[in-house]
Amino acid sequence: MMTMRKAAVLVSTAVVVLAGTGAPGALAGAAGKAAADAATQAQARDILGRSVAFRTVKGQGQTVAYANYLAGLLRQAGFAEADITITPMGDTATFVARYRGTGKKKPILVSAHMDVVEAFPKDWERDPFTMTADNGYLFGRGVEDNKFDLSMVMATVLRLKREGFKPSRDIVLVFSGDEETEMKTTRALATQFPDAELLLNSDGGGGSLAEDGKPIGYYLQAAEKTYADFAITVTNPGGHSSVPRKDNAIYELAQAIDRIAAYEFPVQASELTRASFRATARNTPGDLGAAMTRFADNPDDKQAVATIAAHPEYVGQLRTTCVATMLSGGHALNALPQSATVSVNCRIFPGVAVESVRQTLAQVIANPAAKVVTLDDPTASDASPLRKDVTAAVRKAVDRVYPGLNIIPSMSSGATDSLHFRAAGIPSYGVSGLYAKASDGYAHGLNERVAEAALAPALDHWHTVLTELAK
Repeated sequence: MMTMRKAAVLVSTAVVVLAGTGAPGALAGAAGKAAADAATQAQARDILGRSVAFRTVKGQGQTVAYANYLAGLLRQAGFAEADITITPMGDTATFVARYRGTGKKKPILVSAHMDVVEAFPKDWERDPFTMTADNGYLFGRGVEDNKFDLSMVMATVLRLKREGFKPSRDIVLVFSGDEETEMKTTRALATQFPDAELLLNSDGGGGSLAEDGKPIGYYLQAAEKTYADFAITVTNPGGHSSVPRKDNAIYELAQAIDRIAAYEFPVQASELTRASFRATARNTPGDLGAAMTRFADNPDDKQAVATIAAHPEYVGQLRTTCVATMLSGGHALNALPQSATVSVNCRIFPGVAVESVRQTLAQVIANPAAKVVTLDDPTASDASPLRKDVTAAVRKAVDRVYPGLNIIPSMSSGATDSLHFRAAGIPSYGVSGLYAKASDGYAHGLNERVAEAALAPALDHWHTVLTELAK
C-alpha cells in the first residue's frame, strides 16, 4: 500500500551510526558471495512474470492459486510440506513458509503482499496482467507493488536452499492477501508469531535514485503514522424548505468544517523526525533548510515550524494531520436537511491514541449536537527502535551496490503490513531491495513498471540482509 517510492518521505538519518564513509557513485557491480548468478537472476525474472499473471485483485479469487504456485516452488526446492501453510480467507489467503534454522536465535519474519490494485486492460498500453519487457523496463500490474520484492525474496530463499545455508534462526515468509484493502489477512498473520524477533517488510523502504541515475539515499522504514477516518454528523428534524429554521444541519456542519480547517494539532517531534530534519537541511538551501536545522535543535521554534509547515511534503512530519475528504447532506431539493455528514481522514503521529484525536475533533467543533464517530477499527503502532543488527545488515547490503550511501531511517504517512506487526509488539522494518527513480513510480497507476536492471541489485540485497541476520 505504501512503499517509500509511493509517497514523499522526509529524509532522516542517524549519521554517525548509519552513514557510510565513502562517496556514493554509479551502480556498483555486485561482487563476492552475495552476487546473484545468471541462473538466479533468470529464475527471479521468471517468478516475477508468472506472479504478475495472477490477477490477485480483490474479488477475483486468484490469490489462493498464486499462493499454491509459490508453494510449488518451495516444494520443488525441498521444503517440507509441513513448513508451508496456505490459509484461505474469503476470496484471498495468507501464505506462510518456514526455512528451518538451528533455533539458536528467535525467528525473523519476512513480509510481502500477494494482492494488487485493480487494472483495466482498456486503460493500459499493454495487458496489465502479462509482464512485458520494453526499453529496459518490465511492465505489469504489481511488477513493483509488491510482486517485485516478493519475487526477489522467493528467488533468494530458493538460492539459499541450493547453497545449503543453515540459518541460526528460522526465516519465516509471511505473505498477506489483502494489504491493498481490508488487511484482514495481515491482522491474522500478526498474531501468529509471538516468538518472532523482528519483521523485515519488503513493501517499505528501498533506494531512491535521481533522474540521472545517481543514488539519493536508502530509506529504512522504521515508523508509520496511524491511518484513521472519522464521520462527523449533524442531525435535525428537518421540514419544508419554505419554512427555514435557524438550526440547519448543513449550516451547522459547515461551521464544524471551518473549525477543523482552521485547527492545527500540536507540533510533535521524535528522535527519528528530529534527525530527519537535521539531515535534510544539509541538502536544502535557503530559509527552509535553516528552519529544519532550527527545528531539529528546538522543536518549540514557532518560526521554524511555520516555515516548514508551508511545504506540504513536510507538514505531516510535524504533527497529526486531519483533513475533510467526503461530504453528504440533505435528502430533497425542497426539504430542510435532516442530516449532514463529513468524513475526516487523519494521519496520526506515532504514540498518539486514536480516541484522543476523536476527542480533540469534538472539542474543536464545540457543538454537542454533532456526533464524531471513529470509522472501522484503526490500528495504532509506535515507531520501531533502530536495532544495530538490522542497520548493520542493511549497511552491508547497501554498500555492495552504492558504497557509502546514507541509510535514512524514515517515518511514512501511509500504512503497510508493518503497522499490524508493530502493534503486536514485533519490531518491523521496511527494507525493500528496489532502487528506483521518482519518475518510475507508477504503482497503483497506469503502466506500472520497474527497471530490468533493478533485479540483480535487489537479489544481492536480500541475500546479504538475510544471511547477515541469520548467520
